[in-house]
Amino acid sequence: MKIAIVGTGYVGLVTGTCFAEMGTEVYCVDVDKTKINNLKNGIIPIYEPGLEEMVMRNYHAERLRFTTDLKDCLNDVEVLFSAVGTPPDEDGSADLHYVLDVAREIGRNITNYLLVVTKSTVPVGTAKKIKQTIQEELDMRGVTVDFDIASNPEFLKEGAAVKDFMSPDRVVVGVETERAKELMTRLYRPFLLNNFRVIFMDVPSAEMTKYAANAMLATRISFINDIANLCELVGADVNMVRKGIGTDNRIGSRFLYPGCGYGGSCFPKDVKALISTAKEYGYPMRILQAVEDVNDRQKSILFTKLEDYFQGDLKGRQIALWGLSFKPETDDIREAPSLVLIDKLLAAGCTVRVYDPVAMEEAKRRLGDSVVFCKDIYETVLDTDGLLVVTEWKEFRLPSWDTIKKLMQTPLILDGRNIYDTKELEEKGFVYNNIGCPSVCNVNKRH
Repeated sequence: MKIAIVGTGYVGLVTGTCFAEMGTEVYCVDVDKTKINNLKNGIIPIYEPGLEEMVMRNYHAERLRFTTDLKDCLNDVEVLFSAVGTPPDEDGSADLHYVLDVAREIGRNITNYLLVVTKSTVPVGTAKKIKQTIQEELDMRGVTVDFDIASNPEFLKEGAAVKDFMSPDRVVVGVETERAKELMTRLYRPFLLNNFRVIFMDVPSAEMTKYAANAMLATRISFINDIANLCELVGADVNMVRKGIGTDNRIGSRFLYPGCGYGGSCFPKDVKALISTAKEYGYPMRILQAVEDVNDRQKSILFTKLEDYFQGDLKGRQIALWGLSFKPETDDIREAPSLVLIDKLLAAGCTVRVYDPVAMEEAKRRLGDSVVFCKDIYETVLDTDGLLVVTEWKEFRLPSWDTIKKLMQTPLILDGRNIYDTKELEEKGFVYNNIGCPSVCNVNKRH
């Protein structure tokens, strides 16, 4: 079976590579010539555990091909996945011009039957627009070519995308015809031999499923962060509360970890897009608006704690940040809490020293020389007045606290991911504060 993937970003590259791993012949298409040339030379544009080795293995086996010319491979494939970007417009709605550009090119060039599958996260009704766009191009050509549309949203977790794709919890597919259903069944059966978990539905429902899933996860994160903030005020411990409610099997414990806010390429964008779609239909998404508002506030919570500790006197202070990516096991800094913190710290007159195991190069492109990039966690805390822990990378979990205490000017640790033991740090002489645990808050012990 031969397929094409248009767009070699995060979703497109993972999708194409994993299909190739199962024996499918895959053309990965992108208009970015530099990216395609780099891929041919083994330079992967994203960090994702296990992906680089899989890309090179399948490229050398000639199951995975990279090209900038969709026209050349279009009539050699049965299925085309559109995985191009859908960046948010200023009003929060999804920008579909890349998606529709692909549809236009398909309509201008197909001569054989093709199943066109939307892999990008798109608002409900996008597949209908794609179908109309392709048909308009065929009409202008004066030809009749059969094609189908489908929706196959991705549910990949950054940092575990290869595993998620190779062993999915479920695969959601929206189709209109039996022919499309049969093709998608053939394509996914190798991944699900022991338990075929493809959920077929109509196309609009599949489009909505992706947004609803991410909106629910974002809601759980903002919910527990809101509870954590209230816990600090009333004297409760959010870690105990989280365990207490998470053992209820109607609730569960996943995505109920308090922190300094969610980021990345999916949750912020998808929540905004769903709110925007609802507005188009005159329906206010009150819960999701609150989810977004809570998250925007949460990204500043470590700055607020730091400002409280120093009673607003931050000018001239050196502050360390551990973690720049929005989550571990990725170099993605899109919508990351670290960026909000850095902007606020710089505006307050601080010098900011940063370290991340993977995201330094991405951060340099975004931040330039506005911060001090350090080689490891110890260099980062040198002569600093506070350490803000923003991303829960594994290498941050067991540092030498004795060394860090000697290096820091002010032994203040503000933990945005609740990964340290309060008693241990207090016994080492640190002032330690995390999210939602007032019984251990020493933030009022100001210098």
